[in-house]
Amino acid sequence: MSEGARDAQPEFRTPEQEQAALGANVPGAYDMAVEDINPVNAHLFKEDRWQEVFERLRAEDPVHFNEISSAGRYWSLTRYADIKKVDADWQTFSSARGISLGFPVGQEPPQSPFSGSSPFISQDPPSHDEQRKTVAGVVAPPNLAKLEPLIRERTRMVLDSLPDDEPFDWVDTVSIELTTMMLATLFDFPFEDRRKLTRWSDVVFAIPEPGGIVETQDQKREEFMECVQYFARLWEERRVKPGNDLVSMLVHGEATKDMAAAEHLGNLLLLIVGGNDTTRNTMSGSIYALNKFPAQYDKLVADPTLIPRMVAEVIRWQTPLSYMRRTANHDCEVGGKQIRGGDQVLMWYISGNRDPEVFENADELDIERANARNHLSFGFGIHRCMGNRLAELQLRVLWEEILPRFGKIEMLEEPTRTFSSFVHGYTHMPVRVKRKA
Repeated sequence: MSEGARDAQPEFRTPEQEQAALGANVPGAYDMAVEDINPVNAHLFKEDRWQEVFERLRAEDPVHFNEISSAGRYWSLTRYADIKKVDADWQTFSSARGISLGFPVGQEPPQSPFSGSSPFISQDPPSHDEQRKTVAGVVAPPNLAKLEPLIRERTRMVLDSLPDDEPFDWVDTVSIELTTMMLATLFDFPFEDRRKLTRWSDVVFAIPEPGGIVETQDQKREEFMECVQYFARLWEERRVKPGNDLVSMLVHGEATKDMAAAEHLGNLLLLIVGGNDTTRNTMSGSIYALNKFPAQYDKLVADPTLIPRMVAEVIRWQTPLSYMRRTANHDCEVGGKQIRGGDQVLMWYISGNRDPEVFENADELDIERANARNHLSFGFGIHRCMGNRLAELQLRVLWEEILPRFGKIEMLEEPTRTFSSFVHGYTHMPVRVKRKA
């Protein structure tokens, strides 16, 4: 055997890769037997065809079983009530084996680039509670009140720099830029390198494909190692000279200071991904939604006091993370289905947020919807998104600054969507703005 062969990393296929390999143009949800539907296929989200999949599952098979070679047995929960019940029951449904569809229990590839990185979102009490408490102060209401003027100043700066009446990409120019500035502030990350944060966040859940975010598993591994090495340097700097930032909080927190390096990295990646995907994709989603429902856009322009209600409704309608995973600790029952201990359970927030039993005309955007804040986009129970108030604040400030400046933000063509069944977002959205006289 050659040196290269001995040193080569073994390839493995994630569940998303296995489903993606089936190719685009998956048959419509009503053109196949219900048992053949598999909502994890990323092409359904890239092509924006996921709606009828969940419509049929909610109606005919709301607790839906699949089994594939890379993941083993897993269940999809599609109704609001079942999702909320499971999300609240951490004693039965554990987060400790991961938050996205993964390999069967005990069969994780030994060379996975994520080996050993276990953030607090992938833990159960008491360790979850102790670690979360270490960093929760940065998004507590008193600190958000201090951050709001900075968020507003940067939002104004970005909006004032936009070209007038010329096409540009909203995702990169506005959503990513504003989100990345905020992340750099929270981490006290070198501002000139801030785009690395969103790049690493994108790489974490990227499916390798030609022309994709990453093209090969090796490229994904290399970029992941760049992230590891960069934060190792920051970690050592903050150990010696702490500040009031997330890295320093983790370095010096009682529950986190003695963690292994991989665990530290897991928590940092969680905070990056959480701060990036939720905010960035709701910012872009608000533009898409209000263009898709122009009467709602007109209503918002006529009455800007509706902005806070619009924020909640956009977060429901967009659902920036499609699902979260739990693993059954023991045999149990959900919705009349027998779930075995060790089975993976996917709580499809994106489907629960379109459940007509809870949200009337759920596929439509209604910025006056009375119960929009009951959405599942931030989760429920002990794992409810820690940064939910920050995400809402950033989206509220964005629209408070948009409305006085622009008569309309016009989407010029359908956006390019993220190739993922986990992250529900956009990679490119051409728009044009016209400033008010």
